[in-house]
Amino acid sequence: MIKLLVAGIVVLACGVLPLRAQTATTLPAEAWRAYMAHFIDDNGRVVDTANGGISHSEGQGYGMLLAYLAGDRSNFERIWSFTRTELLIRDDGLAAWRWDPNSKPHVTDINAASDGDLLIAYSLARAGRSWGIASYVDSAQKIARAIGAKLVLRSGDRLLLLPGASGFSAADRPDGPILNLSYWIFETFPVMKQLAPESDWDGVAKTGLELLRIAQLGPARLPPDWIAAPSKGPVTVADGFPPVFGYNSLRISLYLLRAGIADAELQDSFRQSWLVENGGAPSVVEIATGRVLTRLTEPGYRMLGAVLACALDATRIPDDLRRFEPTLYYPSTLYLLAWALVAERYPRCL
Repeated sequence: MIKLLVAGIVVLACGVLPLRAQTATTLPAEAWRAYMAHFIDDNGRVVDTANGGISHSEGQGYGMLLAYLAGDRSNFERIWSFTRTELLIRDDGLAAWRWDPNSKPHVTDINAASDGDLLIAYSLARAGRSWGIASYVDSAQKIARAIGAKLVLRSGDRLLLLPGASGFSAADRPDGPILNLSYWIFETFPVMKQLAPESDWDGVAKTGLELLRIAQLGPARLPPDWIAAPSKGPVTVADGFPPVFGYNSLRISLYLLRAGIADAELQDSFRQSWLVENGGAPSVVEIATGRVLTRLTEPGYRMLGAVLACALDATRIPDDLRRFEPTLYYPSTLYLLAWALVAERYPRCL
């Protein structure tokens, strides 16, 4: 029997099995409790407080990952239970991406979102491995295989990760495929490789890094939130989408760091825009002109700049960012993911 050990998961001929019981607790209990109090309902629904109180697969995946990082098994199960019963209702193994408490039925967009599916599968795999829960790993494997079958697409020499199951391919749009590079959650790909080895996850990761270099557009050399990446022709801002480096793309820097991708060249445009020109704060930037449209000064956004400075220059996290104060769902989530990274990999900055 062939046995491989990659990312702490044993891969046997029969599939992926938990290796050993471990507990990851890189989030302070007080911060996690504050996050739950502000953004997680009693039924395990993660609430996007800046978007009409809806929930989405991305938020459920983030909530599961944060619960795992906090070592909170009971609330991990609570969030997973809502995700499983309310969002995993498609017939292809992927999650519906949008759930609205004010609508009947609650799912108002059945399309999938690949970042949400990756986060859910990744969190299940890590929790199942660490806590010895085989059902989590089984569910992770089913989702990972569905992502590979439905959302990974070859286009020319590139192996792409589509943002959703429909509406983004070259068959759907004349300028397609349409991509969102912030959906490439690089830390998840080694785990997906073990869960669903029939898909070329190394190729997906390679394409993501290639496109991050190609899509440094405009005077600021920042990636647009949404790009058109045809198999022939240049990468451009996708038609019909805001031509900005915005709330989606600002998490790319953190995703690279969390995956251990130490590439100063890929981080250079973030460093220049955030640390040199804007005092440590990310900004929404107009691609064509490089003009700053909005400086993002909430703690969760500034934490992205602080972590980048920590990783590149060993700069200590500023005092005013050392205590978690929940604001809105998205920046608060980014704050905790960034804090967990610093606690695990860059304790010198604390």
